Amino acid sequence: MSRPRSSTRSSGASPAVRARAGGRPGIFVAKPQSDVYVALLGVSLGAMILAILLLVMLWSRYDFKISPV
Repeated sequence: MSRPRSSTRSSGASPAVRARAGGRPGIFVAKPQSDVYVALLGVSLGAMILAILLLVMLWSRYDFKISPV
């Protein structure tokens, strides 16, 4: 047997449901904030881009030729 469902306007509903009975359905979660690790990801991305640019500059001195000798 299944339990009968109660409406959101019943006295047994949680305060969050009663407070937004006319609003959008669902659970609202705060947007996560950036922290120091996000900044470190940016620094590492910048370092990789700089390394690629320096490698291309070095490779251009050899006219972009690849040879083992």
